[in-house]
Amino acid sequence: MRVPVAREGYPFIAAAAIPAAVLWGAAALRGGTPLWILATAVTAIALALTAFFRDPERDGPRGPELILSPADGRVVDIGVTEEDSYLHGEALRVSIFLSLLDVHVNRYPVSGDVTHRSYEPGRFEPAWRSSASHSNERASTGIQGNRHAILVRQIAGLAAKRVVSYARLGDSVLQGERMGLIRFGSRVDVYLPRSATLSVSLGQRAKGGITVIARLPG
Repeated sequence: MRVPVAREGYPFIAAAAIPAAVLWGAAALRGGTPLWILATAVTAIALALTAFFRDPERDGPRGPELILSPADGRVVDIGVTEEDSYLHGEALRVSIFLSLLDVHVNRYPVSGDVTHRSYEPGRFEPAWRSSASHSNERASTGIQGNRHAILVRQIAGLAAKRVVSYARLGDSVLQGERMGLIRFGSRVDVYLPRSATLSVSLGQRAKGGITVIARLPG
């Protein structure tokens, strides 16, 4: 079964796939062990990039009381913190770390209207560190949903070079819909109302658009 690839990955995949094709052609015409080895290595890079930018469809639970994971990865931090840019007060924060092997397409955790957008350049600390939430390159998206506001923060990691967000102010978005991606290792923080009931624990694996990370009060 064919797995879709995120469009942001096309230039990277092509940059490896085209030289790989040329090298295979040269190896077939001229022979020689070095050419065969090089062609195999570049092909492996092209395949690895294709796997990294995979963009599978996701069908999971949906509902106004549910907050879905915006990303694939491991829950590395859960706690109460001050969120002053959008929620303006105490919030529950759930942090999900994406390794190079995880799907890096991010998804909206709730349905609603995009009422906040911000981007801040920064450093590239390891994304599993708590300090990365405030020091690394990051893009924040605030969503006003069913009587509750949620903030999603996409954070670049040690090897990440760009945060991509599709959200625009005023957009009406759907739960589980694609909201962007982060290249090559990253982290996503979700800021929730204090009244939310958590459904995940530290160290748990989450899947974007499928895993319920919290429930909102009715």
